[in-house]
Amino acid sequence: MHIPSLKEVVSAEEWALRCELAACYRLVAAYGWSDLVFTHISAKLPDSVSGGEHQFLINPYGLMFDEITASSLVKVDMACNKLHDSPFPVNPAGFVIHSAVHEARPEAGCVLHTHSRAGVAVSAQKHGVLPISQQSTFVLASLAYHDYEGVAFRPDEKPRLQADLGKANYLVLRNHGLLTVGRTVPDAFLSMYTFENTCRIQIDALAGGSELTQVDPRILAGMADVMRVATAGQGAQIAWPALLRKLERLDPGYKT
Repeated sequence: MHIPSLKEVVSAEEWALRCELAACYRLVAAYGWSDLVFTHISAKLPDSVSGGEHQFLINPYGLMFDEITASSLVKVDMACNKLHDSPFPVNPAGFVIHSAVHEARPEAGCVLHTHSRAGVAVSAQKHGVLPISQQSTFVLASLAYHDYEGVAFRPDEKPRLQADLGKANYLVLRNHGLLTVGRTVPDAFLSMYTFENTCRIQIDALAGGSELTQVDPRILAGMADVMRVATAGQGAQIAWPALLRKLERLDPGYKT
């Protein structure tokens, strides 16, 4: 596909966010969390770009995640109406969950939603996420659940989802998948990396058939401080540059 570059059309700040979000889509594909053209990752444009309006970048509907580029991302409003000319369609129904989260959590710079095999499997387990791994301790410190109400395209579900999410940064969508909320795109990605591995470990451990050792609940206290120490105070930025170098080796085309 020939997609005209928007680099000289949009502001430098918007272009940087476009590159970051396109990288996130490519990484989700590279790590095997994508579901063909389904699911979404949304990024909120800063007020300095949007003029204080609620504006977001989202994937063009119909492109595989490993096809997405900075210029193909579509700018939309809270109702998923396109705000610029684009040859690509968007999926308003798929944006319902994202708009609900962004509305309830104005500090959220990125919302990442997946239908991964391990994530859906754990979402169907009545006990939910178990405290059986180091990875799970980070998730359990900020975890919420939302019961399945069918394919999420009805606006009347939004207030229930918002109430269930509260201030959590990890959300299990029962019988559906996983969602992370991040202040930035790297934050949301690193959280999903931890969430996904938590679920994979749990499925593998349960498949072993033996009794599992659970983490002492007292360890869950103060996990925010633990994360700061574990990342040398840099949060997701401790890993993000290395992930971008990985993409450069695989295919730097995401920046076009």
